Amino acid sequence: MACLLLFSHPAAPRVRFLLIDLHCHTYPKSDDAFMSVDELIDGTKSKGLDGVCLTEHDAFWSADEAQELSRRHEFLVLPGCEINTDTGHALVFGLDHYEFGLHRPAYLADCVERASGVMIAAHPYRRRFLAEPAKRPEARDEMLDRASGDDFFRMCQAIEGLNGRGSDVQNQFSQDLGTSLDSVLTAGSDAHRVDQLGTAATEFQASIESLEDLILQLRNGSCRPVDLRNANG
Repeated sequence: MACLLLFSHPAAPRVRFLLIDLHCHTYPKSDDAFMSVDELIDGTKSKGLDGVCLTEHDAFWSADEAQELSRRHEFLVLPGCEINTDTGHALVFGLDHYEFGLHRPAYLADCVERASGVMIAAHPYRRRFLAEPAKRPEARDEMLDRASGDDFFRMCQAIEGLNGRGSDVQNQFSQDLGTSLDSVLTAGSDAHRVDQLGTAATEFQASIESLEDLILQLRNGSCRPVDLRNANG
């Protein structure tokens, strides 16, 4: 697995950038989740992160709701969504409601662009990567070539290169896909339960205080994925 850890010279202090979990789910907005939004925020905060994004399945938190959660928890909370499309899942930031047609990638991409938002391919190894056949280099190369030519990924401004619930080989495929597409790479825990928090996050080099700040930094590519499971190992 490609190294996503943060290294600094032993004699130099490590510069502290922002760590934000871009991919999380809570119940009841995501019916496959097993934690409340308050448990999510408290759990993320306890892991030493600086912020969290609410990305429910095809459901949105309003900007006012996110701001109220931020105020109550004294913690950065930003609204997004994970959209289930015909060809894959996408984390989107900038939209504020679900409408018919978002399941079609081209329509979704057009809505995100008109909203000056951003679209991230979530766990891109799904539907494109099979671990057992991929043990043969030629089979893996074929999977990667096929994914690299997929229009869905080219519609996205970023690729989720590290998913906290993905295996090492799955995440490596995602990172190689991002490299092949010369895409921005992000990370998120994809947590559905409290015990899944604190595994992966996206590091930002600039201050983020709003959804607009987040979108700008993602579009600029001023970020990178961080594997928090091994950050101290």
